[in-house]
Amino acid sequence: MTSTPGTPTPSSLDQEIARRLKRSADGLLPAIAQQYDTGEVLMLGWMDDEALHRTLTTGRCTYWSRSRREYWVKGDTSGHVQYVKSVALDCDADTVLVKVDQVGAACHTGDRTCFDADVLLKDAGSGAAAEGQ
Repeated sequence: MTSTPGTPTPSSLDQEIARRLKRSADGLLPAIAQQYDTGEVLMLGWMDDEALHRTLTTGRCTYWSRSRREYWVKGDTSGHVQYVKSVALDCDADTVLVKVDQVGAACHTGDRTCFDADVLLKDAGSGAAAEGQ
């Protein structure tokens, strides 16, 4: 089922969970994928209620592609699967943390994570960042 976030769409997400969520204006929640055993932050994707429902019930991460405007299951085309280990809401219920067992690269560029290619600050304990302390 492909639908457009931001409009009423049928979802099988538990209504108790759905009532708690604080979504963006387009009906989405940021979903952070983290390697369950190392804590490595892998990527950020977007979920609506149905993507969250599918993630909770299938054991595989399902996201909403804002560019393609369709659901995608991580790894279906690349083979770089995310097996869900746990799912948690942050304290404001506006972000989802999905702990996964990542197979292969998490980033569409082929990198292990989406956050290892463009490091803006490497060691906050030295240099200019430490001078302000």
